[in-house]
Amino acid sequence: MKDEVWQRQEIESPCIRICVVHPEERICTGCLRTLEEIGGWSKMSPDERAAIMAELPSRAPRLKKRRGGRAARLGRDAGS
Repeated sequence: MKDEVWQRQEIESPCIRICVVHPEERICTGCLRTLEEIGGWSKMSPDERAAIMAELPSRAPRLKKRRGGRAARLGRDAGS
């Protein structure tokens, strides 16, 4: 008897489950896709998804570091 395990074809995705949309750039800070790309991902062809995934690394520099948070508080306290 041969044990064959049924496997589902998963759609390749850059999602890392950090879903926060950058307020100015309007792209997800986790996967770097636009809301339109995220919404249409499952309907895209493998070639369309591959083209977007190839472009994603070039989007990262568009996300400026946030001002504020712990680092800003520590810097502000040191200057007081």
